[in-house]
Amino acid sequence: MALTVRDATFAELDTATLYALLRLRAEVFVVEQACPFNDLDGRDTEPGARHVWLEADDGTIAGYVRLLDEPDGAVKISRVVSAAAARGSGIGDRVMAEALARVGARPVVLDAQTRLLAWYERLGFERAGPDFLEDDILHTPMRRP
Repeated sequence: MALTVRDATFAELDTATLYALLRLRAEVFVVEQACPFNDLDGRDTEPGARHVWLEADDGTIAGYVRLLDEPDGAVKISRVVSAAAARGSGIGDRVMAEALARVGARPVVLDAQTRLLAWYERLGFERAGPDFLEDDILHTPMRRP
């Protein structure tokens, strides 16, 4: 599958793309994971927020990640998601590589779903605190120096 890397601020997103990104997030986080939560947390629109995604020629979104500026100078990676049809093809690795390439030398933090801990460790992340429950899903805070 040929994919194009896209990267935009909230202001740069057209409505069709924004809809597709939010739909993917809802399909996976709310429907598939059966986790009703407020995905629209207000951070998508922050001036430093970046939306990075992999888009197929037909406009479907294969993978997505959101980058947020944290007050301590770190970048927070959140909303990491792969479309069900694209899983098993390395989409997660690729979208994370694209995200990390945009971070540069800044430290990176994220709250990993604990079941994906080994995958994030393979990407250079280390545990940064005790596990915690968020929206009935166990998470682990992680940091990549």
